[in-house]
Amino acid sequence: MSLKSTLLAALAVTALGLPALAQDIDVMDAYARSASPMAKTGAAFMLINNTGDADDRLIEARSPMGKLVQLHTHIQNAEGVMKMTHVEEGFVVPAGETLVLQRGGNHVMFMGLDKGFEMGDTVPLTLVFEKSGEITLDVPVDPTRKPKEGHGKMHGSGN
Repeated sequence: MSLKSTLLAALAVTALGLPALAQDIDVMDAYARSASPMAKTGAAFMLINNTGDADDRLIEARSPMGKLVQLHTHIQNAEGVMKMTHVEEGFVVPAGETLVLQRGGNHVMFMGLDKGFEMGDTVPLTLVFEKSGEITLDVPVDPTRKPKEGHGKMHGSGN
């Protein structure tokens, strides 16, 4: 391998590594739940803190759990009924703010589960951000958990 090829290869590796080094997203307080061990759907909730100087956007969620994983929110229809819906454009995570994924609001939705989530399990989840790239985590399952005090005071409207 020539010196030029070696330098180009090193430059390519460095360039590919930059988004991970520039990552300004912290995921905290994550948990997942499903309604029962037999449920075909589940959800994950968490706080996503953008410590950077620029807005970012959560654009996708991936997991081997379930046949389909989507970003969802609840919207009230004309009849006053809350309806869950896929948010294709994802959720904005403003610079210096925290996006709240919580029950009854924005969340990660798992559909087509082979089995429901059970207490003590972990759910592998990859969050994909427009600028910060991918963050992979193991989300603990806790069907009894309630949101912590103060979550509603943070930025949670999303899109």
